[in-house]
Amino acid sequence: MIVAEKQVYYKAIGSEVEVFNHLNQLQLPLLLKGPTGTGKSRFVEFMAQELDKNLITVSCHEETSSTDLIGRFIIKGAETIWIDGPLSMAIRNGSILYLDEIAEARPDVIVAIHSLTDHRRELFIDKLGETIKAHPDFMLVASFNPGYQRGFKELKPSTRQRFVVLDFDYPSPKVEVEILINETEVSEDVAKKLVTIGAKIRNLTELGLTETVSTRLLVDAAKLIQNGLPKRLAVYVAIVLPLTDEKETTEALKDLCDLMI
Repeated sequence: MIVAEKQVYYKAIGSEVEVFNHLNQLQLPLLLKGPTGTGKSRFVEFMAQELDKNLITVSCHEETSSTDLIGRFIIKGAETIWIDGPLSMAIRNGSILYLDEIAEARPDVIVAIHSLTDHRRELFIDKLGETIKAHPDFMLVASFNPGYQRGFKELKPSTRQRFVVLDFDYPSPKVEVEILINETEVSEDVAKKLVTIGAKIRNLTELGLTETVSTRLLVDAAKLIQNGLPKRLAVYVAIVLPLTDEKETTEALKDLCDLMI
């Protein structure tokens, strides 16, 4: 039996789809910025689906190097062969390359993509002595979380100015309710209560939370409720506990949420 692939759901809240389409046509790079769980990665998946393009995603971290992206020689049997990394593959094949949380990667990654973010659209592989011209359909998309997390790395202005930027934030309550219903088939009443909880916690600046409630957390809670888990327990494990390890803060948040659902 062939199972149909589930279509990626994304609710546009601005002009992001229009901007992405223009950048794709003009072969310009895109930077998505905004807090965790506001739909940046889902948006890229949706646009790859809409444009019928292959998407290669790299989740960057402090150990991500240019070699990881470009490629390396490996020993296979009695010979040494070159293996393209995700960046080289995307450039050759005309894929969308999505560098998630690019600010977390090592500086040599930023240097490696510089020549891909201007008029040259090319990559020099020094280990091969080869310069690859980007396929006409290649598109570079990156994302980062600008200062929402204490100690989080920032992108240099010189790097940011190589990209066209889309700013992501939490959707309006009406849109967020629609997202929860479409994602989880939860009732409108429950969706509204979860969105209200999210909005309330986001406004509690006095708690000093490193991160606040993302739409992703609300979706997780809705899925658990729709699957039969008691509402208060679902909210506790999917929303409250992921936010903090402080016992007093956890208890305060739990009491607040219990009153609202």
